[in-house]
Amino acid sequence: MLIKACLNGSRERDEHPGLPLMPEELAREARVAIEVGAGALHIHPRNSQGAQSLAPQVIGEALQAVRKSCPGIPVGVSTGLWIESTVERRLESVRAWRVLPDFASVNFSEPGAAELCALLQTRGVGIEAGLSTLEDVEAFLASGYAPRCLRILLEPEEVEACAALRTVESIVARLRMASVWRPLLLHGFEQTAWPLLDAALAHGYDIRIGFEDTLTLPDGSRATSNAQLVSVAVEKADLYHYL
Repeated sequence: MLIKACLNGSRERDEHPGLPLMPEELAREARVAIEVGAGALHIHPRNSQGAQSLAPQVIGEALQAVRKSCPGIPVGVSTGLWIESTVERRLESVRAWRVLPDFASVNFSEPGAAELCALLQTRGVGIEAGLSTLEDVEAFLASGYAPRCLRILLEPEEVEACAALRTVESIVARLRMASVWRPLLLHGFEQTAWPLLDAALAHGYDIRIGFEDTLTLPDGSRATSNAQLVSVAVEKADLYHYL
């Protein structure tokens, strides 16, 4: 089972004093997250003004810093359309990458997902297919990349855990009906982060945790770091494995 650390996401500095944005901060948080049990990393690199960017220099500097700190650990980036604002600008940025991530997430709720997958594949970057709704699943299946993606991210948007899990069940059922058997990673956001992590462990799915998904521990107290969140996830995973 994979435990991925999602270190920052789209959050702003004022949300948590320990939020890593710059390359050296990402490298430091990544190293400790790996030391406590994470097996992969997901980052949203930022430019010098702190804004998310897919620009080659921004992506390259962040990846190089994290890889120097955590050699041999797979590192992925977001390709959310909000980062570069248009489908063509996103493609232009990815074409220009000089340092390549090990994988990149592709949101199938966004236009241009299939074209982005084609480009990532030609560049040798693994594809994480992000699915939030049944409509996303249909777009994913129509793209032809279902058999070729690295893993599928189950990312329900409902803010209530039971509703989110119903969506997940529908998504998984549709994937199975289409004979798609790629690895599944389930995660939530804010109040669903920990309930969905527990559900993922119960179903044998991969998991992720970190400041992108939540700033709090299961008891509602504020986490001090990504590493603390990963440590709790590792403890939970160990318990499920023991049971």
